[in-house]
Amino acid sequence: MPIHHEIAKVLSSLPTPDGSPLDPAAMRAHEAAQVPPPEQRLPLPDVVDSFAETDAGPVPVRIYTPTGLAQHGLIIYFHGGAFFLGSLDTHDHIARALAKETGHTVVSVGYRLAPEAAFPAGLDDCYAVVRWAVEQEQLLGGGNLAIAGDSSGGNFVAAVAAKAHDDGFHGITHQILYYPSLDLDFDVDRYASLRDNAQGYGLETAGLAPFNAFYIDGGAEPDNPLVSPLKREDLGGLPPALIITAEFDPLRDEGELYGQRLAEAGVEVSVSRYAGANHGFVQHFSWIPEFHKVFAETAEFLGGRPGL
Repeated sequence: MPIHHEIAKVLSSLPTPDGSPLDPAAMRAHEAAQVPPPEQRLPLPDVVDSFAETDAGPVPVRIYTPTGLAQHGLIIYFHGGAFFLGSLDTHDHIARALAKETGHTVVSVGYRLAPEAAFPAGLDDCYAVVRWAVEQEQLLGGGNLAIAGDSSGGNFVAAVAAKAHDDGFHGITHQILYYPSLDLDFDVDRYASLRDNAQGYGLETAGLAPFNAFYIDGGAEPDNPLVSPLKREDLGGLPPALIITAEFDPLRDEGELYGQRLAEAGVEVSVSRYAGANHGFVQHFSWIPEFHKVFAETAEFLGGRPGL
């Protein structure tokens, strides 16, 4: 099927990339200007900005509680943005929808960004918040401990799951990856989607290396499995995974290959490709009914949608 008509309308209005150097500060300011005002956000009973006190220092978090108690467990969310964009605000609506649809408390992580914070600072922040959350009984509530993220946040999900496994920490019950970026070599000979979806769908294959250059230049070697989780040789013993991919996403095939390799390693995995969708659809187009169901699918993966 063709790309969804609502996405096509937005894509047709975007300026053509001109190859100018990327300016993180300007791009972050542009993102911030697009965030809806508080009165337009999905209401929840309890949304609190706080800090996770970790060995690496305090990490900003935003905690979303859908009910008075965290009865169903916890989702720790890592936002996307090519490791240098994104914030608690840009992904606020995703966290709110996850809390409402799954009945889980959501902790969104304001990890340090490249290029100001070199690898592995952001990854260390995400992992530290997971370990911190285990000690917060009022958050965990005896239920699931899931980690979730989109795009580069999905990269952090896979890397955190691997770090936890190697550390002997088996408290993570689920990993949820929305159109993850899992191989930072961007090898067009390996992934057909890098060729088939190279242009015209919002995320350009030619732009992947420049967008990720801030992370790579900060010491994130693509051959490192914590940078490119698809390069990890043994995926056995990792938590059950839900992987959401988009039909018109250059990164589609690497997400689906991760699912295939997890299954081959004996890990329970569910892979869903959303027809007509492009990279970033959960962040930008989840208001479209066909795509909003991603939150219901996530709830089902976590054990079924609770009666809210």
